[in-house]
Amino acid sequence: MVLWVFGYGSLIWNPGFDFDDKILGFITGYKRTFNLACIDHRGTPKDPARTCTLESEEGAICWGIAYCVNGGLEKEREAMQYLERRECEYDQKISVDFYKDGNSLEPAVTGVLVFVSTPDPVGNKYYLGPAPLEDMAMQIATASGPNGNNRDYLFSMEKALSNISHEDDSIIELADEVRKVLSRLNEKKITGPDIPLKSQTPLVHLSPLLEGTVVDSRY
Repeated sequence: MVLWVFGYGSLIWNPGFDFDDKILGFITGYKRTFNLACIDHRGTPKDPARTCTLESEEGAICWGIAYCVNGGLEKEREAMQYLERRECEYDQKISVDFYKDGNSLEPAVTGVLVFVSTPDPVGNKYYLGPAPLEDMAMQIATASGPNGNNRDYLFSMEKALSNISHEDDSIIELADEVRKVLSRLNEKKITGPDIPLKSQTPLVHLSPLLEGTVVDSRY
């Protein structure tokens, strides 16, 4: 058995586990969204951060890195244990076909594992759902937790996608809006009050994760 894992977020720039090979490519039928809550690394239960997940969309393409773990059952087990702790806020593991640049008809690898979140705010307590761009940007610009600021996660993703030469327009748009918010907040410090410090979108207060959750730069 060979384990393949698709990284579409922080796994692109910080995989964190021992792998034997990696391939740049894409999956189809899914798009990135910033609709998942993070409450214990880049956010708090009172003011959740927003992190990346995938949601299905016909015709969508999502670029990233497929990692191969091919060092025996023990090595695969260690990788999975690490990933399941790290990706504990994602409640689904799905299997997808992975394609390389230049060949969108025949998969380069089949059965690639992907961690995703159920887009259901009722059944999935960590799913925040979509919000107006300005409100999402305000939330990301101001959320922070023990591991730092939510905005740094977004900016790291923007840079990582640029480094692999496959920028995501939705990520660029969101990052640009966050920079506008930060600029206005900096101006406010100098000129006086004008805009709220937190998003106007109601936030769901969430309970902290159980002890043992792995801390990593994704959040």
